[in-house]
Amino acid sequence: MPKISLIEEAQEVSRAVALIELGARMQVLESELSLSRERLIRLYREVKSESPPKGMLPSSADWYMTWQANIHASLFYHTYSFLKQEARCSHVDALTKGYRLYREHCTSTGLDVHLDLTRAWTLVRFFNGGILEMHQCCRCKGKFVSYKHDLPRAKACVMCQPPSRAGKKAKTLEAVH
Repeated sequence: MPKISLIEEAQEVSRAVALIELGARMQVLESELSLSRERLIRLYREVKSESPPKGMLPSSADWYMTWQANIHASLFYHTYSFLKQEARCSHVDALTKGYRLYREHCTSTGLDVHLDLTRAWTLVRFFNGGILEMHQCCRCKGKFVSYKHDLPRAKACVMCQPPSRAGKKAKTLEAVH
């Protein structure tokens, strides 16, 4: 294994801390960073004051197709893509900066944050693996997350054509208050 410089190592530690603060799971850290598992566990404990959670990561692209998740996934992926392509950020930097911007947008507009960092990372992996892609809405011409191998036809995004039950829960809560 080639030796990395102290500056490169410090940058990796800084990236690890940023990812941990945003809620990255160990599988994400191990996949994206060159630090050892032991070092990542120590960093996780130091940053979060607890051991990293165990368990499986999300593994289905179907989750991103539900109407609210699709809106949030599309918003995040547009931000990530812009940072990667236009701002020329590395994958890890685009992921952390894009997720921060997504979260800040949700918070400032009063929306619930539907994507956690692990789901955002998994979304990017589904795009890189050729499972998902952005399709153009036939109504608003915006792009939204969809399956790569969907039959080519005019398709509306969930903003233009929400499901029939969308917003029912909110209306029910308003009626109770």
